[in-house]
Amino acid sequence: MDKYIALLRGINVGGKNILPMKELVSIFQSLGASDVSTYIQSGNVVFTSAIALRQDWSEKLTQKVQELKGFTPQLLLLSKADLTRAIDNNPFPVDDPKSIHFFFLAQDPETDKLVELAKIKTDSEQYHLKERIFYLYAPDGFGRSKLAARVEKILGVPTTARNWNSIVKLAQLSEI
Repeated sequence: MDKYIALLRGINVGGKNILPMKELVSIFQSLGASDVSTYIQSGNVVFTSAIALRQDWSEKLTQKVQELKGFTPQLLLLSKADLTRAIDNNPFPVDDPKSIHFFFLAQDPETDKLVELAKIKTDSEQYHLKERIFYLYAPDGFGRSKLAARVEKILGVPTTARNWNSIVKLAQLSEI
């Protein structure tokens, strides 16, 4: 049985798309997942599955949420190896963990779009794109970053972002 990490986007944010974690765990279990655990209320799930995850599994999960809750969340599934590789590829020092953010991309972006990102980044910000992950170092704060706010639109692909501390916690949960 393999460990996987599911990153759901846009649930339990601003009073919209409410999905209690107990219900989310039940949904995963109904689809054959075991050892399901969640981290914070924003759609981070670590689970075990004997079934190799494919696009149809992802579609079944989002359809189930639609049936039960009336909205369809964006979902990115990662293997434990994917998460480990994302951590290993982080190009930024982790001495300021609140400044490091990982944007997981649903597909490869057009790399020529990086030029547009360079035009809006501040002098203190740095970024790096590698293997469908856009790494952002934003020492002045994620919420203040115009770059963070526009990454998805400029790259033209769906993303979901997590900060360094969340990534580390998900890695720890995947080891259990």
